[in-house]
Amino acid sequence: MSSLGDGTTVVDGHVSTVVSGNGKARFEEPFKPSATKASAANFVSALDYMEEDRQFFVKIEKDGLIAALQKLDRQLKNAGRGHILSRKKPTDWIGKEVTPGQIGLINHGGLPKVLTRPGRYPGMPLRNWWARKWVGTLGLSDTVIEFGGLTVVQVSQNQAAVVSNPQNHVFVVKNSGFVAYAIEGTYNVLSIVDQTHLPTMIKDPITKVVLGWSHEVTMQSRTGTSMKQDYVVALFLNIPANNCAILQRGDDLELLPAGQHYITSPNVTLRGLFTLGENQIEMPTKDIFTRDQVPVSLTIYLKWQLTEPLKLTTHGYNTPYDALRDKTQSILTQIVAHLDYSSMVKQRSLGPDNLDDGTDASSAFLDALRTRAMDDLHLAALEYGIIMKDLAVIDRQFKGDIASTMDKLTTRALQAQVEAANVDRENSNKIKQEEGALAVARIKARSQNTIADSQAYGIVAAAEAQAKRTQIEAEAQAKATRLAAEAEAEAIRMRAAADAAVIDQFAREMELRRTEVTRVRAFGPKAVFVPTDGLGAQMGSAMAAGMAAGLGAQKAGEQ
Repeated sequence: MSSLGDGTTVVDGHVSTVVSGNGKARFEEPFKPSATKASAANFVSALDYMEEDRQFFVKIEKDGLIAALQKLDRQLKNAGRGHILSRKKPTDWIGKEVTPGQIGLINHGGLPKVLTRPGRYPGMPLRNWWARKWVGTLGLSDTVIEFGGLTVVQVSQNQAAVVSNPQNHVFVVKNSGFVAYAIEGTYNVLSIVDQTHLPTMIKDPITKVVLGWSHEVTMQSRTGTSMKQDYVVALFLNIPANNCAILQRGDDLELLPAGQHYITSPNVTLRGLFTLGENQIEMPTKDIFTRDQVPVSLTIYLKWQLTEPLKLTTHGYNTPYDALRDKTQSILTQIVAHLDYSSMVKQRSLGPDNLDDGTDASSAFLDALRTRAMDDLHLAALEYGIIMKDLAVIDRQFKGDIASTMDKLTTRALQAQVEAANVDRENSNKIKQEEGALAVARIKARSQNTIADSQAYGIVAAAEAQAKRTQIEAEAQAKATRLAAEAEAEAIRMRAAADAAVIDQFAREMELRRTEVTRVRAFGPKAVFVPTDGLGAQMGSAMAAGMAAGLGAQKAGEQ
């Protein structure tokens, strides 16, 4: 921080890197300042208003506000002035109440009196309150207490109090506090600032990048015309990381790094805020004439990074864009002035990424952009503390009669190309459709062949299964017949054996009768059994012949 008299300039800043070797940034000739100017050491000197010994001004230490009030009271007594701490003693039964953590305020004939001990303060006897008036109570931890010339300021973390002393010198109190009694004039607390949430956002007017936040503290002053006007007495800055600010005092420049800062000296001004990160923008140029006098307007893409803001401000530019705009316009004007319209009309996007081997008609423009524009702009930007990252021409607009004619021809050519492309696209679609239909037919044929093969295989399999079934059934039936015949034969043998085993004559006769009954039952009651051996056999033949003759005569009579 730096100061001049009682006015602190910059607090919480760091010694910056400057252009010259002695720690200062100065303008080149003819603006070089004289040797009588203030040195850079004074520009960044560290003087704190709170550290100086001042009459009736006590800094609040670790022991708190009460101890500071007692110390101030002793200074007033030693100087032969009235004390500020009241001698009244508290009671516990009646009167005005002062609780722990509070102080009581009494107006004693226009002079302040402070009650620091908790308790009740009665209004009797009357002589004790003849010239006194009870004002009220305030908290011991209140940020600002102003009463009858007595000023108490206590600020916490991230807070800053802007105070004007009786001589109208402005100072700032941070993370501390003081107790002061003004004999002549007053200590005025102008503002309590939250340094982490400053209200005014500062943006780059071109790239819209947030550069930081600021807050101006003003003080009203009465002029000779009895009118009050506001004057800026303190400027607070909150600069984010990778950003910085440039301060100026006369011809001297100072780089202020990221952090929380404030400025109270009137001879130190804020030159500007800058970002040290990469930036990019599309910049339209003014009309440039080709060698054959065809006006063309270009849209330029720029990408850069500011590394030395002091160089930029030394040359008088407020933003990197201002420096690059003028230089880019000048370089492109020189390049385009040596090129013909025909060498530029074909190329739509111009930049280092689309440069070819030089066989294209627009290679002259591309080569010039590669070899001259980028190199010249890079060297020029280094003088301003800027590093060029990229340069490209993303659009161009030709103007004039020849440009409009060429645009019409170009439009017709583009239309013909579009129509040809549409025809090719339609033919391609038809070919693809036919190829698709052929592929579908092939797939269908393969499917039908597969179905026929599966059906034939099914028929053959069914025939083979039927034949196998018939064979199995025949074999099973034959086996069943054989088994039945074997069983029947075995039964007959067993019955014959059983019959042969019967030796009783009656039993044999009974068996014969049962056999006869079974035979008659089998042929029915009308059957006639004829013997087949002996006389019975002959009778049977005669009966058969007679029956045949009778049947024949009956048949002849019917005819």
